Amino acid sequence: MASSHIKFSVTYNVTQLHQELKHCLKMEWPLHFNNFDYQGDWRSISLRSASGAANDIYAHSGDIAYRDTPLMAETPYISSIVNSWKCEKESVRLLALSPGSIIKPHKDLGCSYTDGNFRIHIPILTNKDVLFTVDGHNLFLDEGACWYIDFSNTHSIKNNGTTNRVHLIMDCIKNDWTDHLFRDNGYQPATEEIENDYDEATKAMIIAELERMDTDVARALITKMKGQSE
Repeated sequence: MASSHIKFSVTYNVTQLHQELKHCLKMEWPLHFNNFDYQGDWRSISLRSASGAANDIYAHSGDIAYRDTPLMAETPYISSIVNSWKCEKESVRLLALSPGSIIKPHKDLGCSYTDGNFRIHIPILTNKDVLFTVDGHNLFLDEGACWYIDFSNTHSIKNNGTTNRVHLIMDCIKNDWTDHLFRDNGYQPATEEIENDYDEATKAMIIAELERMDTDVARALITKMKGQSE
C-alpha cells in the first residue's frame, strides 16, 4: 500500500513562523465550518482561497480559480514556503485547535496523493500533549517540520495541552515535481498505480525509481512491471 504519511527532510524556521503567526492572530479567525467533526474551538484563516478573502476558509472542490488573500503578502516567510512548492496550490490556510478541543475520527475523501490532490501540514505552534492519530499511527508533528498525510484514512486530533495547536495547511495538485519529491522521501506508489497502462519510457523511469528505493515492496513491483512488459 502507499504511505499513509511522510515526514519530509525539509524543515522551516520556527522563529520566523512564530513571528508571522503573531501578525495573523491580530485578525479574526472564523470557526471551522465542519462543526459535526469537532468539539471545542477550531478556527481557520486563509492565505489563499476561492474568493481571495481571508475569512473564506472553505476547501472547495471542482474547477475553481484560487487566489492569494491579502494575508499572503503580509506574511513573506510563509509566502516563500508556499512558493517553494513547485505545483499548483488550491486553498492555503492556518488552522488553530484550542486547548481541550477534539477533532473526531473521520475521513476526508479525495485527500490522498493517489487522487491527485494532497494536503501538506507544517506545524507552527504545538505542544507535547497533542495526540494526532492517522490510520492507527500516533504521530507527533514538531514545529517547523513538513508532513504529507493521507487524510482519506481515518484520523483524529486531541489537544490535551495548555497552548494552541496551529498548522499551515496547503492543498496541492500533484505533478512531475511532486512525484519526484515524494519518491525521494520514501513514498511507495500504490499497487493499483503501477498497473496502469504506461508507455515503455514511463515504465523504465518508474522502475529506475523503484530500484533506487531498494525495498521488498519496490522489488515486488519491479518484478510485476517487468512481467507486464514481456
